[in-house]
Amino acid sequence: MTRVVVRAEMKKGKVMKQSGRVLDPKLGVSFIDVILKDGGNVVREARVSTLLDSMRASSPARAKPGSATTRAAFLNDKQKSWIMRHPSALSKFEEITRASLGRKIVMFLDYDGTLTPIVEDPDRAFMSPTMREAVKDTARFFPTAIVSGRCRDKVCSFVKLKELYYAGSHGMDIKGPPRSSSNGNKDGESVLCQPASEFLPMINEVYKTLLESTKSIPGARVENNKFCLSVHFRSVDEKSWDALAEQVELVLSGYPKLKLTAGRKVFEIRPTIMWDKGKALKFLLEALGFGTSGNDVLPIYIGDDRTDEDAFKVLRERGQGVGILVSKVPKETSASYSLQEPSEVMSFLRRLAEWKRQLLRATL
Repeated sequence: MTRVVVRAEMKKGKVMKQSGRVLDPKLGVSFIDVILKDGGNVVREARVSTLLDSMRASSPARAKPGSATTRAAFLNDKQKSWIMRHPSALSKFEEITRASLGRKIVMFLDYDGTLTPIVEDPDRAFMSPTMREAVKDTARFFPTAIVSGRCRDKVCSFVKLKELYYAGSHGMDIKGPPRSSSNGNKDGESVLCQPASEFLPMINEVYKTLLESTKSIPGARVENNKFCLSVHFRSVDEKSWDALAEQVELVLSGYPKLKLTAGRKVFEIRPTIMWDKGKALKFLLEALGFGTSGNDVLPIYIGDDRTDEDAFKVLRERGQGVGILVSKVPKETSASYSLQEPSEVMSFLRRLAEWKRQLLRATL
């Protein structure tokens, strides 16, 4: 259930003004206390326990001494059950390709944790040359899009492939390669979608405020992704998590049009508009001419993050498409298949491109 953080101003014992900021339902708010004090003043005690819970959830606790065998057995059983429901996309490769016969495959790929491992410094999440070649080979046969929470320009600089579509800021900043004009030259206008443009001044203002308010917390890093912000705490000592959560909540309390979500050791701050990676997937399919019917296209979306679930859900709702979660551990997901790590993603992409290459050769 969505909760609202309430801010109120009192005058002579009466509420004169109040406003609320909606927190993402995935985070929720465990409790909010508004306490009346002497003199009619209102003191809002917004506790950040749920933010701390989300931070701990992205950093699993270590097993206690003596419990390794029991825990391993439990995880093994849980893993087996999860794999049965979300089998490896590599082991089920023929099943996926059979579903694509008579349809056009369109590839959607997250970046961090999917095409490159998660790293301590987000500015050094470089794509390996072998992964770049695998993505490039895939794009030779299938329209391919990178859908990331990163700034579009940043992820473009990492991938370095001009023939792809790029959807940055969780799909709020989309641009494709130049379209071919009537004479065959690549000088036509590219696909462009920026549904959150009006929020740019607000995002920049919050970015500057968060930089200032978190600079005293060692390891905290605020990243400006143009239409959204990321507050990374991968390098923050756990003893400082409460201080960081308090600072983030304090800054955002003054911006009801922004929402907060949690990812893998990162807080994501986005406008409250109805737009996400699922909406970006729909937009790109329509831009490619596949918006009216789902019978002639097979979207394949590969991602590792909670924000990718919006795209997986769209595929489920469409009743066609392939969602692949990248994870070594069981997670609640709407994806149909799984891969364990970026190296398996690369193997899947290489295999898909080679399958298509062989298919085309057989028709000659």
